[in-house]
Amino acid sequence: MNIKSLLLGSAAALIAVSGARAADAVVVAEPEPAEYVKICDVYGAGYFYIPGTETCLRIGGYVRYDIGVGDAASFDGVNNVPDHLDAGDTNDTYWKQARFTLKTWTGQETELGTLKTYTETRFNFGNTSGDYATDGPTDPDNWQARNSGISLNFAWIQLGGLRVGKDESAFDTFVGYAGNVIQDTLVPYGTFDTNVIQYYFDAGNGFSAVVSLEEGSGDDTIDSYVPHVVGGGKYTQGWGAITAVA
Repeated sequence: MNIKSLLLGSAAALIAVSGARAADAVVVAEPEPAEYVKICDVYGAGYFYIPGTETCLRIGGYVRYDIGVGDAASFDGVNNVPDHLDAGDTNDTYWKQARFTLKTWTGQETELGTLKTYTETRFNFGNTSGDYATDGPTDPDNWQARNSGISLNFAWIQLGGLRVGKDESAFDTFVGYAGNVIQDTLVPYGTFDTNVIQYYFDAGNGFSAVVSLEEGSGDDTIDSYVPHVVGGGKYTQGWGAITAVA
């Protein structure tokens, strides 16, 4: 009897426990609300809001592949520089370059005006005609295709008309570079890369101006407290524009 009573009591306890569990409500966690990317059309096509912020971001870039023969920098179409095969030859063979460029833009409204940033980074692989190092044209390694480095072409911050960071000289950018007529390979017209502190003014009636304090780069880097100073003015109407920089 004792064993039978014990078994019946255990069975009753199990049934009671099972009934209690069945009566408890199963709590299922509510799913987190999905935060979808929102389009931001304030600054143009391609922008979207960074989730959780009021900052608009655009990501872009391109892939480029160049194939050349000879040397575009000579008027006879031939690079008159000895190549890696023979010091008496000319390097009039193929040269190639592949490039991947990554670009980013951001925009955000602040109490002081529109805050923008822009970056452009280029990754290159290839070789160029007449590609020689300082140890002479007979070095057998100078002509070889290779990763030719990563270049930071732009990385600036702009608040209203004030821009600071890595840019190209206002001497080139304010006049639209060399335009679509002059080939800058044949007619070089200045060093592009520089750190800048510049202010751009737009009167709204067709007149605009720029003042840029620049560091330069390479041999043109400033070596004193006095920066390179570039100033320019532009008058634009329906018939075209007149621009001057100094």
